[in-house]
Amino acid sequence: MARINGNEIKPGFVLDHDGGLWAAVKVNHVKPGKGGAFAQVELKNLRDGRKLNERFRSEDKVEQVHLETKDQQFLYESDGKLVFMDSETFEQTELDADLLGERRPFLQDGMVAAVEYYGDEALSVRIPQKVICRVAETEPVLNGQTAAKSFKPAILDNGLRIMIPPFVGADEDIVVNTELFEYSERA
Repeated sequence: MARINGNEIKPGFVLDHDGGLWAAVKVNHVKPGKGGAFAQVELKNLRDGRKLNERFRSEDKVEQVHLETKDQQFLYESDGKLVFMDSETFEQTELDADLLGERRPFLQDGMVAAVEYYGDEALSVRIPQKVICRVAETEPVLNGQTAAKSFKPAILDNGLRIMIPPFVGADEDIVVNTELFEYSERA
């Protein structure tokens, strides 16, 4: 743990605050006309998902927590829990499927993801930014519709709907950006 000033908080930092572990989701630095500057921080509790908006003045001291990250292989999902395995120790870790939110469909069997630990407690999981998906269905290209800017809707093999370029057809593998939910390139 490291003590930092309130104005040093950045998105992604994990703080030991108010008796819990909180991730800074959004940080807005405010310099009012009167009074001192402060950081308006949206926090998310890593254990129960609660959200909190907090003001930190530059002179406030907060504890920044460094989480240990281990690459682990996704095995399966059972009763709303995602089961990962450490490829060195073969230990299995369970995490709530809710942690991935909308990105859950991108998690594929055997995929290696970054599981973040605080001591022995697994708190969160990050999947790769780019994932290969198969186009399950899309519309055929009509003549004259090959303009570079026009995209068409597609449904991926994981059930997600995204927009793809007109030259990509059904049953093709594509690379999808899991943060933006966008087509990236052909696989």
